[in-house]
Amino acid sequence: MYLQQTQIDDRLLLEICAFSGSKIYPSRGRTFIRGDGRTFHFLNSKTESLFHQRKNPRKFNWTVVFRKMHRKGVSEEVAKKRTRRTVKYNRPIVGASWESINARRNEKAEVRSAARAEAVAKAKTARKEEAAKRKAAGAVRSTPGQKFSKQQARGAQVKVQATSR
Repeated sequence: MYLQQTQIDDRLLLEICAFSGSKIYPSRGRTFIRGDGRTFHFLNSKTESLFHQRKNPRKFNWTVVFRKMHRKGVSEEVAKKRTRRTVKYNRPIVGASWESINARRNEKAEVRSAARAEAVAKAKTARKEEAAKRKAAGAVRSTPGQKFSKQQARGAQVKVQATSR
């Protein structure tokens, strides 16, 4: 149906202006029928003229479309949107359960520093043992008859000597 109509009560039939969007009461307004048969109802000659000039009703602050776009004259206030608060979750880290993390967090500073000192001492002894092993392995590997270049010692491919000449 081409006509936009609103019914206030059974006796009164209203048209809607094609440009301004306002109500046109009976015996008011103008009607324009386009070549394709589409019917347009206008409140007055002003709205009809602006329609024929191809003006945009969204740019006129007295039109219903403009007022809806810019939220003018809204009687009921819409309830404020609630902002979503970020919820904090306590999740375990890979390799450590949540209980162990909490236990670490709750232990005293002296206990923590003592554990750290112990770990450092353990790492030092392990490093010294590793260095001693490497020194012993290096002494066994080096024999007085053979000489190795640095690359050969690191495991580089041995270059084969040409024997054809």
